[in-house]
Amino acid sequence: MSSSAAPAQVQPEISEIEQWRRAYRAQRKRRSTAVAVASTLVAAVVLWLAVTHTPGWHETQQTFFSGHQFAKSFPAVAKGLWLNVRILLVSEAFILLIGLVVALLRTTQAAVSAPLRVIGALYVDIFRGCPLLVWLYLFAFGVPAMRLSWLPKDPIVWGTVAISLCYGSYVAEVFRAGIQSIHPSQQAAARSLGLTQQQTLRLVVLPQAVRAVLPPLLNDFVALQKDVGLISIVAGTSIDAIKAAQIDNYATFNFTPYVIAALLFIALAVPSAHIADAIGARMNSRQRAGAPV
Repeated sequence: MSSSAAPAQVQPEISEIEQWRRAYRAQRKRRSTAVAVASTLVAAVVLWLAVTHTPGWHETQQTFFSGHQFAKSFPAVAKGLWLNVRILLVSEAFILLIGLVVALLRTTQAAVSAPLRVIGALYVDIFRGCPLLVWLYLFAFGVPAMRLSWLPKDPIVWGTVAISLCYGSYVAEVFRAGIQSIHPSQQAAARSLGLTQQQTLRLVVLPQAVRAVLPPLLNDFVALQKDVGLISIVAGTSIDAIKAAQIDNYATFNFTPYVIAALLFIALAVPSAHIADAIGARMNSRQRAGAPV
């Protein structure tokens, strides 16, 4: 039995007006890009000239932007950054866990869980209302001062705990907002299909809530990347990037090591910030187009 080949789909011809429109939009886009690049370069040159022609620029350059000190201090500061990265990864895992658990406790409607809702609300209010710097001092120095043999004494450990609990209170509110943004009809539909309360939460509510709050979660992660540098105030004998910069500063009275630490933290945070912006823009565009997020 012979089968005839399917007819090839004929692409509709693009009208001259549409071709002109596309060429015009491409021309405007190229023009806008050129203007943006040119204006940025002009602003950078003007700023550079304004800074370098100030009366104290030579002293400032030697104190903050010394090439010799940069090459000398960079290895130690970069090595110290590895401690900050480890604290970042460990604390981020605990922050997500703490935030999700507290958010679930605060959104549950069971009467028996009323004490847990109160505890969750108090935790968020207390840790969100007090500066992270205070919590670092209280945990890193206060807990070891109790002299409990079964507790670790390392201030880095307790500094990580302080960071995790403080940021966990913010993330808990982000998760709670995402969970409460899911319409009750979603849960009703899931229960009508025979899903239990736990299955509804795990399979229906949480996936949608996490997608809804992904951009603010990534923004919190970006903020955490720089705040882990505060661990240097309780680091003790451990050396992170800021501590290494501080040691070199005390030895040379030069602030270039701090500039090195700043550049390293910026290099660590910028990719995450752009990823957060890209994900947020993608979700907004899909929502405007009516597609599922």
